[in-house]
Amino acid sequence: MRRANTFLLAGLLLGAVIAFLVTEAQPYRQVVTAAAPADGSGVISATTDSSTPGSSPVPKASTGSAAPQQGADLKTELPALVPQGHVSVVVYDRRNGTTPVSLDAHRHYTSASLVKLMIAFDALDRGTSPATVREMLSRSDDDLASKLWVAGGETHIVREAVSEMGLAETTPPEDPGRWGDTEITAADITRVYRYLMDRAPAQQRETILRALRGATENGADGFRQYFGIPDALGDASWAVKQGWSCCNPGRILHTSGLVKDDRYLVTVLTENPRSVGYETAEAQVTEVVKHLPGIR
Repeated sequence: MRRANTFLLAGLLLGAVIAFLVTEAQPYRQVVTAAAPADGSGVISATTDSSTPGSSPVPKASTGSAAPQQGADLKTELPALVPQGHVSVVVYDRRNGTTPVSLDAHRHYTSASLVKLMIAFDALDRGTSPATVREMLSRSDDDLASKLWVAGGETHIVREAVSEMGLAETTPPEDPGRWGDTEITAADITRVYRYLMDRAPAQQRETILRALRGATENGADGFRQYFGIPDALGDASWAVKQGWSCCNPGRILHTSGLVKDDRYLVTVLTENPRSVGYETAEAQVTEVVKHLPGIR
């Protein structure tokens, strides 16, 4: 009889514990985020959140059809916008020191004209006229870039930038005469912009930003360079350096710069096969920028 009472008491206690857990415990929830390390080196990932009682609810992503998707959705949606090629994206939030979007940030691309940012720093270090540097950047002038490239020691310019800016994945071109074949990643281009805004001498920063804010609609070669950030943001403020080339190895179109009163650094790098025309590739880059959350 005493043993039966013991079993009965144990059963009652177990039932009480189960009832408490069912009524009081919070459910386990999966929350999709796009968080990444502040240096632009992370990848979009899914994280989990198991909240304790009394904690604030996790906000749900907007389900409106026109609203950009975030987190893991971007990891599938952005590549789908460049169906025949490759796309890499980094968005860095300077105000919060975070990277809200980072997709395939370490894939290597040829730089096309983005290397002109490195050429500009070197030229200003050597005392080149700020007006010359601004013209090279704002019109993406290849002839001026070539002259400054040779004057600065060609591949020496890239090696110095790698050392000064902490570029972990940037390499000079194998052919020293082809500055546009410098290899870059989205993570490293983000580091170039962070150097510009946080560590560069004030006069160099002013010269380069003035050039990027004054980027002309057509480059010196006649190519329309308002694809990507300018077309996606319309009348919003921006400062951009664009890049385009073909065909080593494929059709390259890059858009990069600062948006929303210089709060966000945006880098979008793309490569398509030669069969994809420039007009199609430009539209793809612009759509990628339009899908980035929070930058407009």
